[in-house]
Amino acid sequence: MIKAITFDLDDTLWDVWPVVVRAEQLLHDWLAARYPRISEQFTALELRDLSEEVVVARPEIAHDRTLLRKEALWLAARRADYVEFDVETAFEVFYVARNAVELFADARPTLERLARRYTLASLSNGNADVRLIGLDDVFSFSLNAIEVGAAKPDPPIFAAARQRLAARPEQIVHVGDDPEHDVRGGREAGFRTVWVNRTGRVWPGGPRADAEIVSLAELEAVLAVWELDFLSASAP
Repeated sequence: MIKAITFDLDDTLWDVWPVVVRAEQLLHDWLAARYPRISEQFTALELRDLSEEVVVARPEIAHDRTLLRKEALWLAARRADYVEFDVETAFEVFYVARNAVELFADARPTLERLARRYTLASLSNGNADVRLIGLDDVFSFSLNAIEVGAAKPDPPIFAAARQRLAARPEQIVHVGDDPEHDVRGGREAGFRTVWVNRTGRVWPGGPRADAEIVSLAELEAVLAVWELDFLSASAP
C-alpha cells in the first residue's frame, strides 16, 4: 500500500517564473538605490545569467541556488568596482519576494486532504521555504538540493526522503512537473511517479510516468485506483 507522497514545489504547486522575475526586479530596484553602478551595468536578467559563469568556475556548487545567487551578486559588485557589498541583505530582498508565491487553486485543498491519509514531504531543487509560503503544516518534512548536496534526478535526495519516511520505495509516490528531475529521478529511485502536466506539454521521450494529471485534484483518483489494484492483487 502507498504510505507516503513526495512533492516537487516550483511549477507543481505554484507558477514559479513570474515570482522569480518579480523578485529579480525588486532586487534590481534595491541595487539601483544602494549600489547604482551594478544596476547601470547589469539588467535584472543579466544578473541572473551571471550564475552561469559561477557554475562554470565552481561546478561543485551548481546544486545550491542560494549560494549561486550570492556569488553572482558578488561577481556583479566586483565588476562594478564595489569593494564592500552587503550580499546578505541583497539576497534577503530577493528571497522574501521569491517566497511570495501564489499557490495553484488545487494545491492546498488537495494537500490538506492527502495529509489525513498519507505522510507528505517536499523535494525541491530550488530554495523555496515552505514555512514562509505557509505549507509547513501539511508536510512532515521538506528536503532541498542545498541541504542534501545533490539535485534531482540524482539519487541522494530520493534516498534521503525514503530514509526519513521509513518506507520501501514502492510505497512512495513522487509527484512533479519535470520529466527529467521528477519522473526519471523518482522512477530510478523505485518510487511510483505522477507527472503534473498542467499545460498540455508533449512527453519528451523515454519511459513515461506511472500516471499523468493536469491538476492535483486528479491525484486522489489515481491513488484510489492504485490502492484498489493492490487490494485486488492481495486478495486470496
